[in-house]
Amino acid sequence: MEKFDVAIVGGGLIGCSIAFELSQENLRIIVLDRQQLGQEASWAAAGMLSPAPHSPHDIPLVPLAKESLHLYSEFVREIEECSGVPIGYAQSGAFHIFFGSNGEAERDSMISENKRLGLHCESIPVSYARKSENAVTAEMSSAAWLSDEGIVDPRLLMEAILAANRNCGVEIRSDFNSTALTVDRGRCTGIYGNGEVIAAKQVVMAAGCFSGSIISQTKGFPGRLPVRPVRGQMVSLRAPSVPLHRVLRSHRGYLVPRSDGRIVAGSTIEEAGFEKRVTPEGIRHILESAVELCPDLGKAEILEMWCGLRPGTPDNLPLLGPAECEGLIAATGHYRNGILLAPITARLVREWIMQGRTAFDATTFSPLRFNESYSGAVPTTR
Repeated sequence: MEKFDVAIVGGGLIGCSIAFELSQENLRIIVLDRQQLGQEASWAAAGMLSPAPHSPHDIPLVPLAKESLHLYSEFVREIEECSGVPIGYAQSGAFHIFFGSNGEAERDSMISENKRLGLHCESIPVSYARKSENAVTAEMSSAAWLSDEGIVDPRLLMEAILAANRNCGVEIRSDFNSTALTVDRGRCTGIYGNGEVIAAKQVVMAAGCFSGSIISQTKGFPGRLPVRPVRGQMVSLRAPSVPLHRVLRSHRGYLVPRSDGRIVAGSTIEEAGFEKRVTPEGIRHILESAVELCPDLGKAEILEMWCGLRPGTPDNLPLLGPAECEGLIAATGHYRNGILLAPITARLVREWIMQGRTAFDATTFSPLRFNESYSGAVPTTR
């Protein structure tokens, strides 16, 4: 039986970011994934780095998202230095485009809410938006500028962080089908899968939408991790006549530029279980919203269509922190924000493991909050 200081279940960006953060502590670390690492939600993501709430339900997430965005440039710098792989990160800002007779009122409401939350957001003239992004539609009624927002190429980021982890001595195992945790007298002691047990002093559950099923198959586990798959479809386009420099988005969709000239358009939000496939309806919705933002994209070349399974929770907020079972830390359920929240998640898990507490108050995201007996107290990681 192999023994590690920390075993991380899930090799997407969250799991690999935690491993990279912990690699600085001279620990023996292993990352386990059911397939090739980074091939689920991380691989499918657009890479927008936006702390602004998508809906009122996202407002509790804003402080955590702001903290993670603050950490991002240093996060990228360290990974690039350790891996030698450029990531394609830029703090280029974003335009939010509004349509119709209510566009100005919707813009003003969004700006007011963002400012209340401490986010930089301002009204800009339509003429300025069109001068900055020549391809944006003339049919917009108003626009807002979010100067702090950024972009990153998630696939390049995964390539880089995998290389960085290997260079730091982290053991990585793909095609390891974790079916259950091992529990001894109320303490998590490792992971069972592929007919073997990987023993660890601390286990981190970062398996995205598969986290809940692993917990449900664990004998002796006193609680649950309610995570479900939420399908998101995406399209990659190439249009030399549309030189996009920053994120464009509306209430219907978004466009994210890549450094090689591609434009990623998204996305759908579908409760389709574990059914992972693109659909005509989903792709049509994405293309219509893309052409609405930039009409010249109607002549673009479609390079790729794909989908991923985001990890959603009952309130669509992450599950972060010590679980009911001693020795287990949850780092899952990031829903649409896994790329953005990777730096702060890694920092929090490192602090829980090394210090037993965190500088940032993450109580809101405790994985215990869905238990009827939860009192607001967070159990020790020791």
